[in-house]
Amino acid sequence: MTRFLCREDSYQTSNAATVTEITPDGGIVLDATVFYATSGGQPGDSGRLMAADGRVIAISTAIHPDGDKTRIVHVPTDSAPGLAPGDRVTAEIDWDRRLKLMRMHTALHLVTVALPFPVTGGSVAEDKGRLDFNMDTSPDAAALEVTLNSLVAAGHAVSAEWITDEDMAANPGLIKSMNVKPPMGQGRVRLIRIGDVDLQPCGGTHVRNTAEIGPLRVGKIEKKGSINRRVSIHFV
Repeated sequence: MTRFLCREDSYQTSNAATVTEITPDGGIVLDATVFYATSGGQPGDSGRLMAADGRVIAISTAIHPDGDKTRIVHVPTDSAPGLAPGDRVTAEIDWDRRLKLMRMHTALHLVTVALPFPVTGGSVAEDKGRLDFNMDTSPDAAALEVTLNSLVAAGHAVSAEWITDEDMAANPGLIKSMNVKPPMGQGRVRLIRIGDVDLQPCGGTHVRNTAEIGPLRVGKIEKKGSINRRVSIHFV
């Protein structure tokens, strides 16, 4: 298992680690990492691993191997990183990119507050994000934008708390997404609380306060089916 440091502190940018495995295609598994692995609509972090001998291995992304949510594989830009199990490295993420993803992911949680409908899909990017909702009419974009920016400006604290897998299974009402299952399998599930306006399971990275998100603009609102609407948001 990999220790997911980003779930403990999304603001930690680096950590010392030991290589535990090199996958057949050259991916690097560490005993602990600040890297977030692609999941839940949020892309994996990019960054670098710095070896004890001074070599720098550029990392293009991080993934969960073959659906295994207990490990993170760091995908090197160079297919021959030259590391071996037991090597000590320092893992460091691209912080500017991570912060944008944190801001946008938290903003999408606020979209689910403004639009309390079941979520059927979504994605997080550095400058925009989208959510698909199971709803049969399109929301008013201008009114939605006012609501979102009011939630941002309110400066709601964003915090994490944990419940057991069993408690999660007993409280399905906490789950807003119809297609993405909570990050279960390790005995406990992380919930993200935003002030007194939202609480939902999420393994992604988030800012500590909604004010850090900054102003938002509502983009396209598209009809993707008789009961499906896609809502896009952007940083101003």
